[in-house]
Amino acid sequence: MLLTLLRYPSTYLALPMVVAVAGMVVSFEPSVAVLGGVLFFATAVAAIVVFDVFLGIRLPEPASFQGMDFSQTRQGAVAAALCCLVAAFCVVDLTAFPIPLIVDPSLYATFDGGRNHVRHISNLSWILPPLALLCFRSWTVRIALIAIGLIFPILVIDRNRLFAALFSLVLTLVLRQQKSPLLSWKVIVPFLIGALALFSLLGAIRSGTLDNQGLPLSGVFRNSPQGVKWLLLYVSAGVYNFSSIMAKDYHNTSILIAQLVPFSGSTVTLGSEIPLDKATINVGTEFFPFLMAFGWSGAMLSIFALYGMLLWSIVLLQNEIAVWRVLVFLRISYVSVMSPFAPQAFTWTNFGFVAICLAIPIIAHFLPGRLKGMDQR
Repeated sequence: MLLTLLRYPSTYLALPMVVAVAGMVVSFEPSVAVLGGVLFFATAVAAIVVFDVFLGIRLPEPASFQGMDFSQTRQGAVAAALCCLVAAFCVVDLTAFPIPLIVDPSLYATFDGGRNHVRHISNLSWILPPLALLCFRSWTVRIALIAIGLIFPILVIDRNRLFAALFSLVLTLVLRQQKSPLLSWKVIVPFLIGALALFSLLGAIRSGTLDNQGLPLSGVFRNSPQGVKWLLLYVSAGVYNFSSIMAKDYHNTSILIAQLVPFSGSTVTLGSEIPLDKATINVGTEFFPFLMAFGWSGAMLSIFALYGMLLWSIVLLQNEIAVWRVLVFLRISYVSVMSPFAPQAFTWTNFGFVAICLAIPIIAHFLPGRLKGMDQR
């Protein structure tokens, strides 16, 4: 059942929207004007499901992924080298600069002294867990890389990177269907529950409690435990802010330009002139910058543009199961799942990562013609 559900593109885009909208309805007591955002996302979900039915594009059959192993391929060698490079930059990030979790949690958003340049590479730490399974056969190396991929975002208090690593790891495990006690649901489910608890703890460390937020929060939210509050807020705040700004008909193109054009400005909404109901609760969905730049129609077009990207990543896997295609799918599916919460798909860094993936087969083609024990793909 799970594998069948994972084959549908709408699972990665429409389902998270439903969860986010449901979270907003449960967590907030919105005005009638704000309910326009609920109608917006409901329309998008319905359209995506209809497209799913009529287009019929699906992930390949589960058997296609079973036991995926690229360790003896040239593309796998390139991906493994990228993996080692990222792991090295994670170590540099932690040794050359203060560690926010240990030194001062407020440093999580500080990138002075060249850390911003290092972070462009160490931010790819989420690829370490899946590539550890796909490109290395040594369990020692696998465990080390998975550990770095999961521990690094905790130390720098980067919840998004932690989610990306967990998502990619679990999805890779599910697709590979590798028989092992370590990969059973008896291990994975408690692991995910622990990760959610850790997410809530990191939120509290970063931003303190969620009392007296000045938002129209519901009784259900106010009476929930602190850890549950963080999860509810993370799930629902993006849709709430999107709906609120849509009702206010506010326009601002600077955030979208900064996302798409390298070094053209700041993408930080905290402290900006955007009339958020609460300045510190500043997430706004993937489509928020398009809403501010082009209105609700531009936001709707961005949803279908992301859906098109998701379909493309799936079609790539229909043609061939290759490591770079798997990486593209893991990334596009993740940013689709996270689209109701924060912008990650339409950013120059995301497009840059896809470009790196596209370069893997090109680089592999120029590797020496004879690599011992290695498939020439």
